[in-house]
Parts: sequence; C-alpha cells; structure tokens
Amino acid sequence: MARFKIVTTGPGKTDHSLEMEALASVGAEIIEVSGDESELIKAVADADAIYGKGRPRITAKVIEAGKKLKVVSLGSVGVDSVDVEAATQLGIPVTNVPDTFIEEVADHAMTLILASWRRLVVQDQMVRKGEWAKGRPHLYQFPRLMGMTLGFISFGHVARAVAKRAAPFGFQMLAYDPYIEELVMSDYGVQPVGYEELLQRSDIVSMHAPGTKDAHHLMKEQHFRQMKKTALFVNTGRGSTVDEPAMIKALQEGWIAGAGLDVLETEPVGHNNPLLGMDNVILTAHVASASSRFDPARKRRVGAELALVLGGKWPRACVNPMVLEKSKLQRWQPFSMERGPGN
Repeated sequence: MARFKIVTTGPGKTDHSLEMEALASVGAEIIEVSGDESELIKAVADADAIYGKGRPRITAKVIEAGKKLKVVSLGSVGVDSVDVEAATQLGIPVTNVPDTFIEEVADHAMTLILASWRRLVVQDQMVRKGEWAKGRPHLYQFPRLMGMTLGFISFGHVARAVAKRAAPFGFQMLAYDPYIEELVMSDYGVQPVGYEELLQRSDIVSMHAPGTKDAHHLMKEQHFRQMKKTALFVNTGRGSTVDEPAMIKALQEGWIAGAGLDVLETEPVGHNNPLLGMDNVILTAHVASASSRFDPARKRRVGAELALVLGGKWPRACVNPMVLEKSKLQRWQPFSMERGPGN
C-alpha cells in the first residue's frame, strides 16, 4: 500500500509514469478524480498532496478539506488556479515550475515583438491576396527597429531571457518591477524606471507580470492612454493583468498602434471578440511555453517537487516560501527564492 496519496483531476486513465519516476522512491500514488469542486473536496479529505492541473480551481474550501495536506503542486508557471493565500494561512507550500519554460516563452515573446513591428501578418495577407506591390509602401510608414525602446512590465526570468535576445537588435531597454533590485536590471543592460515613465517612453511594451491579485488589471485605460500612439503592446504573461475592454478601445481608437497577444482575459477567445477582426493584432492561443519538451519537462518537475516535500524536504520552487521556515521540512540546499510565479 502506498504511503502517500496524491489527488489530481483527470479522466482516470492519464499516464503519470514521468511524475512517478521521482515519486516511486517515496511510496506515493496518484489518484485521479473527475468532476467539480465538490468531488475534489471529497477526494482530498485523506490526501497528502494535490497535483493541480488548472481546473477545477483549487479553492480555499478544497485546501481546508485536506486535513493531511502537505503540498499543492502545479505544472505551470502561473499559480492563479490556486488560492495561495489560503494555503499560506494553513502552512501548506505551493510549488510551480518557474524555470522550466523560460526559453520557450522568451522565444515566443521575441517572435511577437518582431512580427508585430514588421507587420508580418498583414504583409503575408497582402501576398496571398495578390497585393504584392502594396507591401513595401506599407512598411515605409514605420521606423526601423534598431534604436527603438523596449519596456518590460515585470522583470522576472522570462523578461530577462527576452532582454538577452533583444540586446543584439539594438534596443534601448527599460523595466518596471518594484520587486526586483535595480542592479539585476542593470546586469541585463536594462534601465529601471517608474511605471508611467516606462509607458511614456517605450515603443514596445512587453507584459510579463504574474496572474496575482496585485497585478490584476495592471494595464487599465489610463495606462494605454499614456503610451505612444505608435507603440505596440505585447503580452506573454497573463491575460488577467490587462483590462481587455480598455485594450480593445485603445486599439480601436488608435491610442496605440497594435498588439501581439498570447494570453487574453477570457480564454478561449470568444467568436465575437473584436480582437479577431483587427489586422493590427497578432493572436496566438496561449502557446508560448509549448515545445516538444513541454509535457515531459513539467511532469518530471512536478514529480520531483512532490517527492521532495513528501520526503520531508524543501521544494525547489515555492511561491509562498514564508511557510517553509515554519515547517518541519528540511532545507537541503542554499538558494534564494524571488516571487515564484513571476513571469
């Protein structure tokens, strides 16, 4: 009989062999439950851990129902699918995978930046419509990329990786992040600035803030109004960081020139969303982290995090690290944790 019970959601036939590579050594088993929050509440009553997969949300009620609960683990960077505050109050660590998909998301952000600036989708459409001669005149109205200013909202792991990619293109780079030391930004050739200054100076604003309460609707109407009319907005962070109706209004009324969006406030995008009809907007389906290594990497990482906590040790990545010092878990390696879910 297994020593530890891990509850997750699913149809009951999911292959968890990659997670079990680490979990087998601590004598754990993964039990899948289907259904809504009420079903999850029943299942976690005698569970040692929850393996969160986004739906249903791991609410305070679910966490409180787990009387033996030792950890909640997620196979994502964002932790908005968990009530982290409730877990913290109960002394339960919440783990994520903040460093597993950095390169993929940074590649995607850079792709949206370049494609948006060079109006790649519109150029492609012109060729397909037989409007070859319109391509060059269309681009005559836009400046070259070199020397433009790229502003990062939040300067976590992904933004830093984007900064590395952007530097050879000749960008001037700014960042706003009250949680990151200015010297960290300087190491990447990025100038730390206030939020308003970033919006006013940037030719491209790249959003990387996590889906936390503090970052909810970080970009509102007044913020889009502060941007240059020629500026672009790129978001590979979380859709909840943007007031979407305000962004749509900004695009429709020309407060900003365009956008490249991998994330939206409501996903999947509704068929009547005005963004779908805008040729100055590039949309992708929340795929920035996707690559051939996506599932194997995150599954193994989740298994490792669960195995560490169930084995009595600190996890590698904890979004509420304040609970670890007060826990009975053993600190097994020196490291510093910033704000876990940062993007």
